[in-house]
Amino acid sequence: MTAVQPLIPDGLVVFSKRTCPTCTLIEPVMRELAKRDGAFRVVSQDDPRFPAGVEKIVDDRELDHSWLNNIESTPTLIRFEAGREVERVAGWDRDGWRRLTGIATLGEGLPAFRPG
Repeated sequence: MTAVQPLIPDGLVVFSKRTCPTCTLIEPVMRELAKRDGAFRVVSQDDPRFPAGVEKIVDDRELDHSWLNNIESTPTLIRFEAGREVERVAGWDRDGWRRLTGIATLGEGLPAFRPG
């Protein structure tokens, strides 16, 4: 394992991968978060170009970040404060993602829940 820098001190990070059907379902959600939040990061486990239209993507094909953050499934949304995880939601849970992001309309039109 190589030395891994912290992802972000404050903000939201989504762990995802292109081959995850739930991740491809919520691709528009990730793009919306990227537009709204300059600190937002996507950590891609299999394709550093996924999702399209998101500028700040961390290449995690070696799974170093995933291992350090105890990621068991994708997508997983994590909120960091002062460099520490304060909350996470595994899979797509519209209410959980809305609570974590503070965006009441996030994922409008998507199913309420999809496991990762």
